[in-house]
Amino acid sequence: MDYLQLALQTFNGGNWYGWKKEDDNGNKIPNEDRMQYQYIKIIKDGATMPTEAEVNAKIQELKDAETNAIAKKASGKQKLKDLGLTDDEIQALIGV
Repeated sequence: MDYLQLALQTFNGGNWYGWKKEDDNGNKIPNEDRMQYQYIKIIKDGATMPTEAEVNAKIQELKDAETNAIAKKASGKQKLKDLGLTDDEIQALIGV
């Protein structure tokens, strides 16, 4: 999962950023290296650049939310098993 882009999309109302193709010295940035905080460029009028700390905090928040969702799903499945449902019945109910 690309947490950097997910985090960036939470700022400035969505599609506000792009990626620089050249560094500050005019050197071409290889495509595989462009998606880093240092190469973000603002492409939407009125958008402001979040700090790297703000972006990193949002990334951690997204990761924590995903981990929590996985844990809740596992807990829910276990509770259904504890009630006597089979794996096939659980899958039929929740699709996993």
